[in-house]
Amino acid sequence: MVDLTQLMENEVFMAFASYATIVLSKMMFMSTATAFYRLTRKAFANPEDCTGSGKGENAKKYLRTDDRVERVRRAHLNDLENIVPFLGIGLLYSLSGPDLSTALLHFRLFVGSRIYHTIAYLTPLPQPNRALSFFLGYAVTISMAYRLLRSKLYL
Repeated sequence: MVDLTQLMENEVFMAFASYATIVLSKMMFMSTATAFYRLTRKAFANPEDCTGSGKGENAKKYLRTDDRVERVRRAHLNDLENIVPFLGIGLLYSLSGPDLSTALLHFRLFVGSRIYHTIAYLTPLPQPNRALSFFLGYAVTISMAYRLLRSKLYL
């Protein structure tokens, strides 16, 4: 059985929990941003969402795609594709006893890359800004997985 007080005293785990909270909050913000853009631009994906904007044929014109809504939605989907693996691998990594400074470097680089990726996606900044931030976050997760497999897991 895991002793939670011992876990709360683990500095690396607490650092992971802090940075995981930041990226999860950012990811939650992206779903809110998508809803905000859908409402303000009146660009809905489902017929039942259009009822507040009109009835019958009039409501159908709001059943459309909008470039800005799609941009925010794609940034959110990219978060889902990258933050979920970070959470799983980062949790295992944080419990494997890594050096605190190395773990902090991993966590900070990942969080920074995801925040910058969103800024680059939504602004939009010219490439390779978004691509570099994506690959940095991806490399951080791969680095944690490699260190975990190399040092702690049985193969």
